Amino acid sequence: MPDLNNTVFPVIPLRDVVVFPQMVQALFVSRPKSIAALEQALLRDDRLVVLVAQKDPETEEPKVGDMYQIGTLAEVMQMLKLPDGTVKALVEGSSRVSIDLITDDQNVFNAKITGQEETTDEELSTKTLVRVTVEKFEQFVKTTKKINPESLLAVSGIGQPGRLADIIATYLGLDLNERQHCLEIIDSTQRLEYVSHLLSRELELAELEQQIHDRVRFNLEKTQREYYLREKLRIIQDELNSDGEQTGEIAEYKQKIAKAKITGIALDKAQKELQRLEKMMPQSAEAGVIRTYLDTLVSLPWGKRSREVINLDRAEKILEEKHYGLNKVKERILEYLAVRKLSKQPSGTILCLVGPPGVGKTSLVKSIASAMNREFARISLGGVNDEAEIRGHRRTYIGSMPGRIIQSLKQVGTKNPVILLDEIEKMTRNYMGDPTAAMLEVLDPDQNENFTDHYLDVPFSLREVVFVATANSLDNVPRPLYDRLEILRISGYTEEEKLAIAEQHIVPKTLKKHGLTEKQLKISDQAIRKIIQEYTREAGVRSLERNIAAICRKVASEIVRDKTTTVRVMPNMLSKYLGPAKIQRDLEVKGPQIGVVTGLAWTEMGGETLAVEVNTMPGKGKLQLTGQLGDVMKESAQAAFSYIRSHASQFGIKSDFQDNFDIHIHIPEGATPKDGPSAGIALTIALISAMTKRPVRASLAMTGEITLRGNILGIGGLKEKVLAAIRAGIKTVIYPRANEKDLQEIPDYVHKQLDMIPVGHLDEVLNIAFKDKTKSTRSGAGRNTSRQTARQATKRSALSSR
Repeated sequence: MPDLNNTVFPVIPLRDVVVFPQMVQALFVSRPKSIAALEQALLRDDRLVVLVAQKDPETEEPKVGDMYQIGTLAEVMQMLKLPDGTVKALVEGSSRVSIDLITDDQNVFNAKITGQEETTDEELSTKTLVRVTVEKFEQFVKTTKKINPESLLAVSGIGQPGRLADIIATYLGLDLNERQHCLEIIDSTQRLEYVSHLLSRELELAELEQQIHDRVRFNLEKTQREYYLREKLRIIQDELNSDGEQTGEIAEYKQKIAKAKITGIALDKAQKELQRLEKMMPQSAEAGVIRTYLDTLVSLPWGKRSREVINLDRAEKILEEKHYGLNKVKERILEYLAVRKLSKQPSGTILCLVGPPGVGKTSLVKSIASAMNREFARISLGGVNDEAEIRGHRRTYIGSMPGRIIQSLKQVGTKNPVILLDEIEKMTRNYMGDPTAAMLEVLDPDQNENFTDHYLDVPFSLREVVFVATANSLDNVPRPLYDRLEILRISGYTEEEKLAIAEQHIVPKTLKKHGLTEKQLKISDQAIRKIIQEYTREAGVRSLERNIAAICRKVASEIVRDKTTTVRVMPNMLSKYLGPAKIQRDLEVKGPQIGVVTGLAWTEMGGETLAVEVNTMPGKGKLQLTGQLGDVMKESAQAAFSYIRSHASQFGIKSDFQDNFDIHIHIPEGATPKDGPSAGIALTIALISAMTKRPVRASLAMTGEITLRGNILGIGGLKEKVLAAIRAGIKTVIYPRANEKDLQEIPDYVHKQLDMIPVGHLDEVLNIAFKDKTKSTRSGAGRNTSRQTARQATKRSALSSR
């Protein structure tokens, strides 16, 4: 052994490897510092290097503090460079060493070390420990059968406790900390005791593993034996009486198939699957798949129907009790029921209720089912992007199941339920197929009589099923699917309708749900109206219901705490129960503004007001559009700008203004996408106002598409937009004359609250929007005439709607 004092040796950090003295180990080295350490060791006369384990094997570039303090001094016997740059080295451990100091010289680690002299106890107890450990190791080798028996011969001849402990430690599957601890124990007797303890633990684990293996093998042999006996028994039964009475599982399935009244192709399929099951091993995976398939097949309502009862008076009563307003929708539903009663044949009409959330589409479909005395099932199609969700998965896949249509029929247990296809527009296509294409077969009366689910693989008639779809918008519905639907549009509720719905439906239902009575809690009409105006802004009544539920919860808490027995909620008490108002109507108090116009928009959530802001500034004629505007709205802004440029002199605008000024059009709430042409006149008026510095009337909103000639075209969703104007505190609404026919859908009280003015050309809008006299492209007489015509048209429309 060379003198270790004042000698510096190269160091190789090892990942998840501990090299013991007297042990030959092959190392694969790839880190530059480790390769440099090997090369430096080969240049030494003694060819020695220090091998030390890393504390964390995952560390790619270890530092001085990442290594243990005890390592092994080893001799490099061979070194071979591989083609991939890795170096294979064969090293032999020499002795344990304590590392006094490690230095990082950038290219290689070097260390000053102190040799650790091993102490040995020659007492009888030590010799006994050696013998016991060797016996344990012999038993371990026989149990695991993973170690070469020749290794046992080598171990048996070792009488030194320290060396014996090191060799046995290399054969055990120890983790890094246990191997390092074994290296750090200098006393050979203590080290052997530690290794003997670890050997006992590994021996117990090996015996447990062997027991589990024997048990699994016994179960396999038992299963094979049962299969052999069952096959033998089946052959004997066939020989004795092939037509004899069958018992057990097969007979039970035959009874279920007969009871389910399965006919035709489905019956043939069921019998074939039953024959396959009869010949299979009960424990086989395929037998479990067939059982699941047969259970699904016999649970379907092949011949079970609800007894349909159509009484128009009863149906009308149900609709009136459960729904307020919606007269056109109710009328169409009654017509649908009348046709079904007279024709006595399934109708090919698929109703689709389209409207914003919370207006009662789902509850209307439930009322249809109740009026027809049929079962009701709901299928939510939101987010469905796989054709298999509709048609089912083929049985070749693990965990396959029928599609949602068949599952709904299985759930309700009848062949003629009312099935609600909820949010039909939210189906999307992807690489797994197009669910809207699968829905075509479901909704086509000429095809759904033989609807074939991929899981069932047999036809099942959907002809008697009544399908009713709902949607918030039809923009994303493919045209072929759209053609199969009869659209019934449901507009948002007016304030008066919401008040009536709250009094007749929401408040009684919410009180009952929270265990309250009308004597304990009374909410005044003024309070409900204030909730509608200042705490909700929606087309439906869901937020209204949530706010009333919040009041009920707080009142219930007060009653349980014995603070009160009855509560009457007045408008001034809402801040106590609901907090400060969430909707602030500040449009009336702002007064006329320059470059700011209120537009009206339609969304899936109902109508909304839309602020259009325009600023002008010195520049070079740049037109900037912000607020996340869609292509159609950008084109509307361009059309408005072109119209103003072509009539600049008539508006009192200099002809070269586009060369000297930049124009910025912004529509607030930039996180919300906006699109559509109906903001055309709002954009035009805002531009004119900003360029001429004339303020636009307050409490005025407008909607309509503008052409390059200044004509105003019709728009959609007038009722929703008018209701949004009322919610925002608007007093006057300008709308296209082409939409006068839509006024009959607007309630009478709306006409009383709003001054609704129809217009056909931008000149008419200018006369209304600006408080001062605006010079237009037409004569003053023309302006007066158009104004009078607008007023008269409004009165005629209001009278006709009444």
